[in-house]
Amino acid sequence: MKTNNELELVWNFVNNTDRNVFLTGKAGTGKTTFLHKLKNESLKRMVVVAPTGVAAINAKGMTIHSFFQMPFGPILPETEQNKSSSFNRKFSKTKINIIKSMDLLVIDEISMVRADLLDGIDKTLRRFKNSNKVFGGVQLLMIGDLQQLSPVIKESEWQLLKPFYKNGFFFSSHSYQQCNPIAVELKHVYRQDNQKFIEILNEIRNNTLSKVSADELNKRFLPDFVPNENEGYISLTTHNNKAEKTNILALNKLKTKAQTYTAKIERKFPEFSYPNKEELVLKVGAQVLFIKNDSAPEKRYFNGKIGKVIFLDKDEVIVKCPNDAANIVVKPEIWENINYTVDPETKEISETSVGSFTQMPLRLAWAITIHKSQGLTFEKAIIDAQAAFAHGQTYVALSRCKSLEGLVLKSSIDSTQIISDSNVISFNKNAAENQPDEQVLQESKSEFQLNLIVELFDFFNFLKPVSRVLDLFYKNRTSIEGNLETTFTSIKETITNLLKIANSFKIQLEKLAEPKNVPETNKNIQGRFIKALKYFNEQTSNNINEPFKTFSYITDNKAVQKDIDKQLDIIEELLAIKLSYFKGLSEGFNTLKFLELRANAVFLTKETLKKTKTTGFFGTANKELFERLRELRDSIAKDNNMAHFQVFTQRSLYEMCETLPTNKEELLKVKGFGKKRVKKYGDAILKVLGDYWIENDIEVSIEREIFKETKPKQQKGASKEVSLELFKSGKTVFEIAKERGLTEATITAHLTSFIASKEIKVTDLISEIHYKELKKIIPTMNFENLSDLKHQIDEKYTYTDLRLVLIDLENSRS
Repeated sequence: MKTNNELELVWNFVNNTDRNVFLTGKAGTGKTTFLHKLKNESLKRMVVVAPTGVAAINAKGMTIHSFFQMPFGPILPETEQNKSSSFNRKFSKTKINIIKSMDLLVIDEISMVRADLLDGIDKTLRRFKNSNKVFGGVQLLMIGDLQQLSPVIKESEWQLLKPFYKNGFFFSSHSYQQCNPIAVELKHVYRQDNQKFIEILNEIRNNTLSKVSADELNKRFLPDFVPNENEGYISLTTHNNKAEKTNILALNKLKTKAQTYTAKIERKFPEFSYPNKEELVLKVGAQVLFIKNDSAPEKRYFNGKIGKVIFLDKDEVIVKCPNDAANIVVKPEIWENINYTVDPETKEISETSVGSFTQMPLRLAWAITIHKSQGLTFEKAIIDAQAAFAHGQTYVALSRCKSLEGLVLKSSIDSTQIISDSNVISFNKNAAENQPDEQVLQESKSEFQLNLIVELFDFFNFLKPVSRVLDLFYKNRTSIEGNLETTFTSIKETITNLLKIANSFKIQLEKLAEPKNVPETNKNIQGRFIKALKYFNEQTSNNINEPFKTFSYITDNKAVQKDIDKQLDIIEELLAIKLSYFKGLSEGFNTLKFLELRANAVFLTKETLKKTKTTGFFGTANKELFERLRELRDSIAKDNNMAHFQVFTQRSLYEMCETLPTNKEELLKVKGFGKKRVKKYGDAILKVLGDYWIENDIEVSIEREIFKETKPKQQKGASKEVSLELFKSGKTVFEIAKERGLTEATITAHLTSFIASKEIKVTDLISEIHYKELKKIIPTMNFENLSDLKHQIDEKYTYTDLRLVLIDLENSRS
C-alpha cells in the first residue's frame, strides 16, 4: 500500500496505529476538513475537545476545561488535582465510562493549549484509565498550527509555571515529551493558488521574510485606500475594541431602520461559548460576514463569506454577495452545545446536545479582529498589522486572504511586524526533518497490533489485588473466617505461571513478526494466537474464575472488610474483561474487534458486578446501602465509646441490606436485633434505609413480598389514599408515619404521588426556600440519576428535596 499524500498518511496513523499524532500545516491546508471526515468515518471511539468555547462549538466538541473539569489557573505538575478545592473533580459515572472506553482524544487548536493544561489532561486520563501509560493509554490527535495563535499566559501565571516548563507551548509539557509523538505537516494549500503569495506566506510563517518578498507584499501597501461599499472588503485589526468601534460607526452612518435579532438560547449554553451576539442589530446596507456554513443542501454560503444586507424582516435577512447572481435568503441557524454520553444499547460514545443557540449566522463585517478571523477565508481584506502584539498574528491575518490582489495593507510589512517565537521555529524545524513515511507507518501498525495481543495475555495487573488479599489475611487471620487463604494462594500460583508463559509467547510473536505483514494477516501468528487463547482461557476459567466464584469469608473488622472488598471488586472486574476477550477473539485476532471488546468491557463489568454481587462471600447486592449503614454503626459506636459490633454485628448488617426492613417490627426480625437495640438505634437505621428507598425509587410500603411479610398486604392505591386522607386532616408526615407504623420516607413517597393531580403541593413536603433554590439550580446541572445529582449539590438539600423538585419540573414540562 502506498499513501497518496500526507492526509492519507495521517489517516492511517490515527486509525491503524496507537501513535500520538501532531497534525499541523499552513492555513488553508485542510486540517478542519480532515477532522470532520475523521468524526464521520473513523471506527475508533473518540472525543473532540478544544481550548476555547467558540473553537469547541466549531469543532462540534467540548471545551477542554468542561470535559476534564479543569481549573482555569495554572496546574502545577506536583498538584493532586482530585484534592484541589478550586474545581469539581467529582466525575459522573458516564464521564468515567467514556474516559475508560475511549480510544482517541482529538484536541483541536492545540497551538492555544498551555503545557500545564496538557499535563492536566494526562493526569486525568491516567487516573481513570491506565496510570502507567502516558495519557492513560489513550491515543492523542493534536491538530493546529503553531505559527498561528499561541497560548494566553499571564505574567503572574508564568512565574508559577516557569520552574517546570521551558516555555508555555503544549510541546514543552512533560506528557508530550514522554508520548513518542509523530508530527505530520500538510503542505498542499487549498486556500491560495498563487505560488508567489504562498511563498511569501511561508517566509512570514518561518520568520525568514526576504527583501524581495517584502517588496512584493508592500506593493499592496495603500494607506489611503477607501473601498467602494459594494466591493466587500473586510478590515482585520489587532484589538477587539478597534473592530467594534469601526462596525458601530459604520452601522450608525446608515440611515435605514435598525432591526434587532434576539438569539434563542435553550437549555445549557454558557455565555462564553456564544458563537454570535445575543442581540444582533442589523440595517439594510450593512456589510455582514457569514459565521457558519449553510446547513441547507444548497450550500449557498460558507463561514467567512461577505455580503451586504438588502432586506430585513423579523424572521429572515436577504444578503447580496459580490459576484453572486442570486441573493441569499438567510434564516436563523442552530449551534449545538455538545456533551458526550454513552448509548445505553450500543454502548458507543455518542454526542448529545445539551443546549442550543439559534441566531442569524451573520455578524457586522466592516472590521473583525485577527483572533476571530482564524479559520476564515476572505476574497478581499484590509489589514493593519502595525500593532501586532503576539506570536503569529501577522501570519494569521495575511493568510486569511485568498490572493495578493484581494489584499490591501494599511501599514507596510517588514520583519518587525512578524513576531515569531524561537521555540516554535525550532520545534517546527525538527518536526519537518522527522516526518514519518510509509515504513514508519507499517512498523507502527505492526507494533500496535503486537502490543494489543500482549495486552490481551498480560495478567500482571491481577498480582497486586491478589497479593493484597493474601497479605490482609496473614495480618488479620484471627478475625477472618473462610477459605480465603487456600483460594488465593492457588489463584496467585496460576497467575504467576501465566505471566511466565505470556512472556515466552511475546518473544515467539516478535520472532514470527514480518516487516510487511501485520499480525492480523500473518498466518503463523494467527495460528499461535488461537492455541494460546485456548490455553489461557482454560487456565483462567478453571483455575481463577471457578475458585473465585465459590470461595467465602467473613470478618467483623471494618477496615479489613473494606480493603478486601475493594480488592475483590478489582479482581472480579479484571476477570470479566479477560473472559470477554477470550470469548470474542476465539476465531482469531482482529484489531477492530479487540478495540470494540476493550471499550465494551467497561460496561460489561458494571453489569457483571451487579449480577454477581450476592452472598457468595457474604456480600450484598445493595453495596451503597451497606456502606451507609456501616458508617452509621461506626458513628454510633464512636459517640458512645463502644465497639462497633455492639451496635449491630456484621451478619446483621448484611441481613438488613438483603431484607430492607421498613419499620421497627421488621427490624426485630433481623438476626442479632432485640427490643433494646431497636429502641436505641432503630430510628437512625430506618432513616438511612428511608433515604436509600427514595434515592432508588423503592416503594417499600407496598412491596411486602420481598420481606416475606405474613400479614395481609394493603392494596397500593388504598395505602396511598389512607396517607393522603390523614395528611388532609391536618396530621404531619411524622404523625402519619407513627400512626401507621411506617417510615417518614414511605409516607412522603405516598404523598408525592398526588403532586401530579395537584392534591399535594411540593411545598407541603419541603421548605419553600429549598424549593425555589432547586428550581433554579437543577436545570443548569448535568447528572445521570438522583445519586449523581446528590453528590454534586450542596449537602443541605436532602434526597427528598431533590426527588420532589425533579418530579415538579417533569410535571411542568408535560
